[in-house]
Amino acid sequence: MTVRVALIGCGFFARNHMEAWRDLPGAEVVAVCDLDPAKSQGFAADFGARPFTDAASMLDEVRPDLADVATTVPSHRPLVELAARHAGAVICQKPFATTLEDGQAMVAACRAAGVPLFVHENFRWQKPWREIAARVAAGGIGTPAFLRLSFRHAYDIYANQPYLAEEPDLALTDVGLHLFDLARWLMGDVARVSCETQRLNPRVKGQDAFQAVLRHASGAVSSVECSFFTHDAPDPFPQTLGRIEGDRGTLELLEGHRLVHHAAGAATETDAEPPVPAWGAKPWHLVQDSVLAFQAHVIEALAGRAEPGPSGAHNLGTLAVTLAAIEAARTGTSVAPRATGS
Repeated sequence: MTVRVALIGCGFFARNHMEAWRDLPGAEVVAVCDLDPAKSQGFAADFGARPFTDAASMLDEVRPDLADVATTVPSHRPLVELAARHAGAVICQKPFATTLEDGQAMVAACRAAGVPLFVHENFRWQKPWREIAARVAAGGIGTPAFLRLSFRHAYDIYANQPYLAEEPDLALTDVGLHLFDLARWLMGDVARVSCETQRLNPRVKGQDAFQAVLRHASGAVSSVECSFFTHDAPDPFPQTLGRIEGDRGTLELLEGHRLVHHAAGAATETDAEPPVPAWGAKPWHLVQDSVLAFQAHVIEALAGRAEPGPSGAHNLGTLAVTLAAIEAARTGTSVAPRATGS
């Protein structure tokens, strides 16, 4: 069976989606849509799909098996609700929503239509973190008690996505939610959040750095930090570094995709670097391979061989943690994430 995909949004990052869909034997992009006809026609010519400038017309005419919504967050709710009525499944790019109410409405629309909803949280699909998750699940460090995640760099993310410089809660909503998804995936649900933010780069209007501490329902603790204005040589972008400690060992992810397993008084290092896709290039291969892995997972889930990871319902919890971190930074207090009702 081939999954017929319709892409909505032909922006900078969507090209990774398209290249990955073309790589997957179980998928075929049959239509692309963008409000800018030059963008939709350019993608259509490059990838052999039909171009559209109106999502409603495209979905009504094509009736795809899967709608891949790769637009910015203000358009997510209307597009996901629209796609739920016309497609067999929906992917929504992150950030899923800016409010729990919008996120809940999208989950409800897809649930009512009987349509699976995925959120494109690709950090958990990066090869080093998949390897860490597998080792934790296999009992390699015992019961996890502490996690540290660090995403710090000075790469010019604004060159290809200039709208990011206008985001008031930039670091938390652009990368923070990816890191919170990782923390929830590895350590479980979050009971309480504390957070401090900073505005370091004079070019941007909002905060571009944060430090958050998460208390998990299990009693475990995660320290999560991000900066878009940290000057290192070489710059580690786009790597997320970190460590996860358990009662029988520690896993440590260092620069250069080096994975160190500390256990039984010894340290063993392995190379967790992903392959470079035929259409990719370093250092972007970490992200590009994760997009390919996520989209392969979507095909597996649609075939009934996996559960959506993450689903829209699960991602509501990540959105709640992100909103709690924003409130915690604003108020200087510790905040419990709101219940999502999903």
